[in-house]
Amino acid sequence: MQPHASRVLEVDSPGYFGRFGGRFVAETLIAPLDELVLAMVNIVDTHAFQAEWRSLLLHYVGRPTPLTETARLAKAIDPSGKSLSRLFLKREDLCHTGAHKINNALGQVLLATKMGKTRIVAETGAGQHGVATATACAMLGLPCIVYMGEEDVGRQAPNVGRMKLLGAEVRSVTAGSRTLKDAMNEAIRDWVSNVATTHYCIGSAAGPHPYPELVARFQSVIGDEAKLQSETQLGNLPDALIACVGGGSNAIGLFRTFLSYESIAIFGVEASGQGIETNHHAATLTKGRIGVLHGSKSYVLCDEQGQITEAHSISAGLDYPGVGPEHAALKESKRVTYLSTTDDEALAAVSQAARSEGIILALETAHAFARIGDVARSCASERGRAVNVLVSCSGRGDKDLTTLLSRLLP
Repeated sequence: MQPHASRVLEVDSPGYFGRFGGRFVAETLIAPLDELVLAMVNIVDTHAFQAEWRSLLLHYVGRPTPLTETARLAKAIDPSGKSLSRLFLKREDLCHTGAHKINNALGQVLLATKMGKTRIVAETGAGQHGVATATACAMLGLPCIVYMGEEDVGRQAPNVGRMKLLGAEVRSVTAGSRTLKDAMNEAIRDWVSNVATTHYCIGSAAGPHPYPELVARFQSVIGDEAKLQSETQLGNLPDALIACVGGGSNAIGLFRTFLSYESIAIFGVEASGQGIETNHHAATLTKGRIGVLHGSKSYVLCDEQGQITEAHSISAGLDYPGVGPEHAALKESKRVTYLSTTDDEALAAVSQAARSEGIILALETAHAFARIGDVARSCASERGRAVNVLVSCSGRGDKDLTTLLSRLLP
């Protein structure tokens, strides 16, 4: 299977993916963002940095993560076997700290030490990026402040405890909807006030240039590994890829390696909460409009006056009214198809994966799993045969146990 170069998504101008991205920030942040652009060239791209970061991934994170075939789950999803031939999971849940977030957090905190920064701030929703950043800071010896919406502090209590045990200061945000959007607002305010000493470790492929590109580069290790593992275990590349999308870091990390292969169908799955026909969802690419949020132009959830509206999802990590600009460009180019999953469908997917394969999914991850059957049927219909599907298992469900137990085992 050969790549088709014309379908590779190009950045049309610095900081943009097609017409999305850019840098819409206060003047105070222009200099530190320019500094970060230079650091990507002068530090991140060097052999020495790559060797040090990849050594940490190998010896500390536990990479490469396995590509696990799940025959029982495939059978449960498609009992006839007419649509789904083989199902593989890229096991980011087996990373140290329990999710893909550590790939980027280690990369950014390591970069911050090379840049002479002495303090790290971060935002978190589900808590996984907060835990990953706190972990990286503990390992590399930097103080860490994590901003987290008050609503998420309550529903993600295990991760709050983990962050504190790791030495991070967790600051609860009571403004707005008290979720991820508001945590990001407060982290940016902190950064503006402390730009000389502080690096803002953004957890998703969103934010002002160069963050979407920086995060995507650190997360592309997922797709690079998955391609090599597919070639070894499948003898070929998969027919379809699926990943959940909030801001979009695990998805872009998987997708980037495969974008140029036209025969591979790629699907991102958003959170439709209580239904996209309601006002209680986080399906930005499905129901949103083009606007500016947290420093970049992308799809956002907003009202008629352009004011950002509240998102809703049972999953704290997908409860965000925006999306990374590269995903917006992939939607517009039609290279990636974006679907959505409700709260109830995600819960059902958790139960199915747990009982079929002994894997308890994070609620974010479960959104992707809920659409496996639909993707398989669609692709099989187009190709006239059962297909092989690869899904990003972006995180494990330990952090969601309180919600899962109350909803699934009343």
